[in-house]
Amino acid sequence: MTLPRTVGVFGGGRMGAGIAHAFLASGSHVIVVENGPEAAGQARDRVAESLAKARVAESLAEGRVAESLAEGREAESLAEGRGVAEDALERLRATADPGDLAPCDLVIEAVPEDAALKAQVLALAERLAPDAVLASNTSSLSIGGLAAGLASPDRFLGLHFFNPVPVSELIEIVTGPRTDPALVTRARDWAVALGKTPITVADSPGFASSRLGVCLALEAMRMLEEGVAGAADIDTAMTLGYRHPMGPLRTTDVVGLDVRLAIAEHLSRELGPRFDPPQILRDLVAAGHLGRKTGQGFYTW
Repeated sequence: MTLPRTVGVFGGGRMGAGIAHAFLASGSHVIVVENGPEAAGQARDRVAESLAKARVAESLAEGRVAESLAEGREAESLAEGRGVAEDALERLRATADPGDLAPCDLVIEAVPEDAALKAQVLALAERLAPDAVLASNTSSLSIGGLAAGLASPDRFLGLHFFNPVPVSELIEIVTGPRTDPALVTRARDWAVALGKTPITVADSPGFASSRLGVCLALEAMRMLEEGVAGAADIDTAMTLGYRHPMGPLRTTDVVGLDVRLAIAEHLSRELGPRFDPPQILRDLVAAGHLGRKTGQGFYTW
C-alpha cells in the first residue's frame, strides 16, 4: 500500500493542516496552498505545531517524556518533539502560488464548506496539476455537483477526514456518479497506509457520518433548548450510556457551531425539516459563539 509521493492540500486551516500532518507523518511530500504569504506561513506553523505535539504525545505514551520530566529534562523532551517535526517539515512546502501544485499526485481541497468556492478551487487544481487525482474534504456537499465543472470527473472523489485529523481513525470515501471504481480501491489503500479505517459511501446529502452526527447533535440542542437537561448531562448520557468518546454538544463545539449550522441548513434543504437548525444554534452563531475556536459555544473553553 503506497501513498502518493507528493500530496497537495488546498487550504491550510485546521483541517488542511491536519491532513498535511497525516501525510507527512506517513512519508509523503506535501504542498499546502493558502491565499497569501502570511496565511501560508501561518499554515506552516500550524502543521509544525501539530507534528511537534504529536511526537511529544507519542513519547509520553512510550514513557520517555515521563522519564525526562521526572529527571527535570522537560526542555529536552520538547526539543525531541520539535526535532522529529523538523524532519517531517523538510518535506513540506507552504505557498501562496497554486502553480506549485504541478508535481502533485493527489490534490485535496480543504477550503470552507462553500460549494462555489470548492468548485472553483478544484477546477484550478485540475488545470494546474492535470495528472493528479482530485479529492474534496467536504463533509456534506454533493461530490457529483462539485465534479460538474471538471474535465475528468472519473479522477475525483470525496476524502472526508475528521477533526482532529492526526488522531481520528476514520476516513469517509465518497464516490461520485462518475468516479472510477479503481480509484476508490486506491483511496482505500491510502487510508490504510495512513493508519486509518476507510468506509465507502455513495454520494448523498451528508453522506453517512455528517447525516448521523448532525441528526444526533440537533436533537441534543433541542433537548437543551427545552430544558430537558444541561449540556454536560446530555453529553454524559452519550459518553457513558452509549460509549461515545465525546458528547454531541462538545463535539459541535470542536467542529464549530458555524460549520454545524451550514451543514444542517444544507441537509434541511436536501432532506427536509427534520434537519432544521434549532433556534439556539442560530442564536449562538449570530452572537459569534462558534465553539472552541472562539472560546465559547455550548461550553466555555
